[in-house]
Amino acid sequence: MSPLLVVVLISAGVCAFTWIASLLTGATSWVDQMWSIAPIGYVWVFAGYADFANTRLDVMASLVTLWGVRLTYNLARKGGYTGVEDYRWAVLRDSMGRAQFQLFNFFFIVIYQNAILVLITLPAFIAYRDRAATPFGALDVLVVALFLACTLGETIADQQQWNFQRWKHDEVASGHTPSPQFLQSGLFRLSRHPNYFFELAQWWLFFLLGALAADSLFQWSVLGAFLLSVLFVGSTNFTEKITLSRYPEYAHYQRSTSAIVPWFSRTRAYDVQAL
Repeated sequence: MSPLLVVVLISAGVCAFTWIASLLTGATSWVDQMWSIAPIGYVWVFAGYADFANTRLDVMASLVTLWGVRLTYNLARKGGYTGVEDYRWAVLRDSMGRAQFQLFNFFFIVIYQNAILVLITLPAFIAYRDRAATPFGALDVLVVALFLACTLGETIADQQQWNFQRWKHDEVASGHTPSPQFLQSGLFRLSRHPNYFFELAQWWLFFLLGALAADSLFQWSVLGAFLLSVLFVGSTNFTEKITLSRYPEYAHYQRSTSAIVPWFSRTRAYDVQAL
């Protein structure tokens, strides 16, 4: 059986599980919980079909495992595995009729997002297919180093957001009004969503590892990184719409700070509390 077929069959099982679980529990974050786990299994399938004897595939699988462990930890500490649902799903649920939301749940949350989880890992299939064509070399090492740098960047961004949210929670618990209401310091002074930037960069770099195996950038596996980027752009717009409805001053932050790609502030941002 082809490793690609194995991955597709596993993904079909994940789709069935997340959809049935969402119907039984009324929660739609089951795909969120699988987001950092399923790709690890998919990439190791390709590495396993090469008998764990291909350096590039083994490195790719190790990188995705590191990515997944970090992301799983970050979701777990926010309560993502103890019933805490992403607030954006609740907003969407309230804006739709019951039947409309269930169609959205099945086709977008379950099918589309799980398809993306398969697609972003398919550079590993390219590396498997062309495993004898191009040996692991200096360019691979450079891409791996950049991937690890992005992992570190995302870790720092998530920790800065975590520290801010804990401070904000403590301020509210003490009867104070937090100021600022949203994070604008550290990496968030250069980008409104630095964690998104590093996440996307990791999967574009992962695509490059597959392209290096094929010795060509013209690979259909680019579809995964591209669709993930489209998803993140849509998610960013929706998230910021919600934030702006809660904090009108967020508009100044939008004008002064790059949305995703880190860049110098265009105007002086609000003075912020050092955390």
